[in-house]
Amino acid sequence: TKPMGTGALFAAHGRAAATGRWVQAALASMVQSNQAAAQTLRAHGATACTDLTGFGLIGHTVEMARPSGVQVVLDAHALPLLDGALDCVQQGLLSSLHSANARQQHVVQNASEAMAHARWPLLVDPQTAGGLLASVPAAQAAACLAALQAQGYTAACAIGRVQALPAGEVPVCVAL
Repeated sequence: TKPMGTGALFAAHGRAAATGRWVQAALASMVQSNQAAAQTLRAHGATACTDLTGFGLIGHTVEMARPSGVQVVLDAHALPLLDGALDCVQQGLLSSLHSANARQQHVVQNASEAMAHARWPLLVDPQTAGGLLASVPAAQAAACLAALQAQGYTAACAIGRVQALPAGEVPVCVAL
């Protein structure tokens, strides 16, 4: 429901390497309440939901997928990002929690390829006051996204799909 990248942006800010515009946009995103989004997701049949915080997108995706016995295929290119977040990670400006989260590669089916992708650091970037990650039935997804965007969650988007867990596989796959 919100763009990602607060961990990298505030790491960059701490090193005087983030622009004021980037930091202001991150702060504006962080103060947006998740309450209306949660109500909208529930109204559209969300079957699982969590907020994105310190464990990053991969950690929270596993938190939802593993108990359900499913695999989530995340689309790395669909991730909504805060302005400057990709610039920061490409410069190696990462949160102090990044390395701990990056060790989650064992839960990613195609970890070698995913870790080589430019957006990998943002998949494990710890968020502060992040948005909501939810699983919504495919038939309700478009209406749910339209409702979220109408409520001001302008970055709300579909970032993946849920599928049966292939035998012997792990709960996350990253579509590159």
